[in-house]
Amino acid sequence: MKIALATDDNRGLEAVLSQHFGRCPYYVLVDIDDREIKEVTAAQNPFYESHGQPGEVPNFIKNLGAQVIIAGGMGPKAIGFFEQFGIQAITGTSGIVGEVIKAYMSGQIEGAAPCSDHHPSHSIEAHEHNEASRLKEEMIALRGELAKATERLKRLEEEKGK
Repeated sequence: MKIALATDDNRGLEAVLSQHFGRCPYYVLVDIDDREIKEVTAAQNPFYESHGQPGEVPNFIKNLGAQVIIAGGMGPKAIGFFEQFGIQAITGTSGIVGEVIKAYMSGQIEGAAPCSDHHPSHSIEAHEHNEASRLKEEMIALRGELAKATERLKRLEEEKGK
């Protein structure tokens, strides 16, 4: 099974999961066989600067051979394209790729829901709901930043101890 993860960098299992599926600079690809990681590669997102036309990024992921795509957030059109391609989309998570893969394999993360910024509405209740959703998305992004900082601190402490 090949899993594609939208990432902010190309550091493989150490990469940080991106909160923006189509606007991420890289996709880390993790090949798993019998619940074991066999290969990890990174592919540059050719649509990073332009965001592409609807369906181009999901088609790119399909052509990479992925059966699963994991990102912090994704719009409803992209989720629909992945469903048409038979690719499982997973959203609403954050962190370091290696930890996200472990969470996926253990069944802790699953399913996809569109980002709140893809639901225009003018009612007060909807606005409050969207504000809450945006705050949740910001918290997810902050968790990703915290994961990066924690990893950097760990490396610095290891270097200091040498």
